[in-house]
Amino acid sequence: MIHVRQLTKSYKDIQSGQFTALAGISFDAMPGQIYGLLGPNGAGKTTALRILSTVLKPSTGSALVNGFDVTEHPDKVRRQIGFVSTNTAIYDRMTAWEMVQYFGQLYGMPLEKLDPKMEAIFDRFQMNEIRNVLGSKMSTGMKQKVSIVRAMIHDPPVLIFDEATSGLDILVAREVLKTVEQLRDQGKCIIFSSHIMSEVQRLCDRVAIMNRGRILAEGTIDELAEKYDEDDVEELFYQMISVSEMKYESCRSSIAAIKSNSASAVQR
Repeated sequence: MIHVRQLTKSYKDIQSGQFTALAGISFDAMPGQIYGLLGPNGAGKTTALRILSTVLKPSTGSALVNGFDVTEHPDKVRRQIGFVSTNTAIYDRMTAWEMVQYFGQLYGMPLEKLDPKMEAIFDRFQMNEIRNVLGSKMSTGMKQKVSIVRAMIHDPPVLIFDEATSGLDILVAREVLKTVEQLRDQGKCIIFSSHIMSEVQRLCDRVAIMNRGRILAEGTIDELAEKYDEDDVEELFYQMISVSEMKYESCRSSIAAIKSNSASAVQR
């Protein structure tokens, strides 16, 4: 369903000359599976997800979503996915119903098919009480419900959740997680990005632990626990990121020392 091979993304940087957000990551996510991308802020998770959703173009490498290349067929890829994050914008002057209907029409759904589907989905997510509430009047939880519904109104085979529970109260967060589980049970392929280990342990069938644009480890939680002799996911995550950071700082120090010695030799 999702096949990523040696994906890189680099940007020009005024100070260093170039910043590498992704450094050749590869992974596969299948139908009926929740694939977790774990990592601290700046690990490259959101960059990877933005490439998969065609918001960004990769520098090198490839990514296929349900058979379509994100670079060669971005319009077809967008029809295959629904994207949910805590930063998804909600239009202040549109009601919940209007917003979902608007996105359904953007995906080319005729009203005679769209409206009955909206009735069913608003019932399922208990949203009838907010169907006429303007975006400007919605609580954070209401906005997140609308974001999820509009992302899945066209019944995409792939759904991407980027830190979708960040900042939500526990009741709303649990509803989001329950929805993710239901979508997985319907056969959807789900990419779930998070740094909340309890969510990852509850939901994810496979995980990739990322730091500084690289995948440090990948597999099921049981496989990683056995390989690294650590049953606690949070402790495993902490240890891997800590080791990665120590290696990074050691490498930076070595490069700085080499540059300093070279500069001194030139001066002499």
